[in-house]
Amino acid sequence: MIPAAFDYIRATSLSHALGLLQDDPDSNKLVAGGHSLIPALKLRLASPERLIDIRNLPELKGISLGDRIRIGALTTHAELLASDALHEAAPIFRQAANLIADPQVRNRGTIGGALANADPAADWPAVVLALGATLDVVGPNGPSRVAARNFFVDIMTTALAPDEILLAVEFDRPQPGTRFRYRKIRHPASGYAVVGVAVVLRPVDGAVAEATIAITGATGHAFVAVDAAAQLIGKPLSEATITTAADVASGQAECLADNYAPAAYRQHLIRTEVARALASLDGD
Repeated sequence: MIPAAFDYIRATSLSHALGLLQDDPDSNKLVAGGHSLIPALKLRLASPERLIDIRNLPELKGISLGDRIRIGALTTHAELLASDALHEAAPIFRQAANLIADPQVRNRGTIGGALANADPAADWPAVVLALGATLDVVGPNGPSRVAARNFFVDIMTTALAPDEILLAVEFDRPQPGTRFRYRKIRHPASGYAVVGVAVVLRPVDGAVAEATIAITGATGHAFVAVDAAAQLIGKPLSEATITTAADVASGQAECLADNYAPAAYRQHLIRTEVARALASLDGD
């Protein structure tokens, strides 16, 4: 449980961090909260030559609320949990943050670290997918934006290049009357999602006008159950439509299997958790 030797540098600015990354992107690792990276170092699953600490970069901090909501990559789970203004605009952040690990992890872990790490059982990927968010990144060629739907590629793999830094998450402020729900079945040891479901839904005149269902924990990366959400549009949120959407979501996934949960069990959990998430929104 002892990491291989590495150099450590604390970046003093965003430009400093980018410059350090350019030296040898494949041999560097960024670290902020470190709750995924440090255990990997101890197990020697990762052996970077240099850690670049970006914890204190102000450009990556803060929650800004306007017509577009911007959440800095270094915003901690605890800050997302505590923000009343964010809760009023998009309650799904408090719902998800409250289910992440324990207070020690929530106080240090960051939303940007979780997204960039892209653990298939992490919570935030499903949330940003459900919100239709974009991810702001910066690299040697300047800033760019990546739609969340294009960001998650495979297990622990994203569209973020080795010489790029994730800056923030942005999404349109949800319209009044939008309903939110995040649910998950937690692994009893790690607290990660065996299956997690994020739902953002807007009813108009008793029928569903807009809906997004995103799922984490079940496959190699979080995904949007497009066909399942389509079953809800233009219909009341009834037992029949909920059952149909849950069945379609379950059938859409090619689930992972491990010693705790075989693929068939994860498919079953998708069905039950989608149905429970949708049913909990009926009458909100």
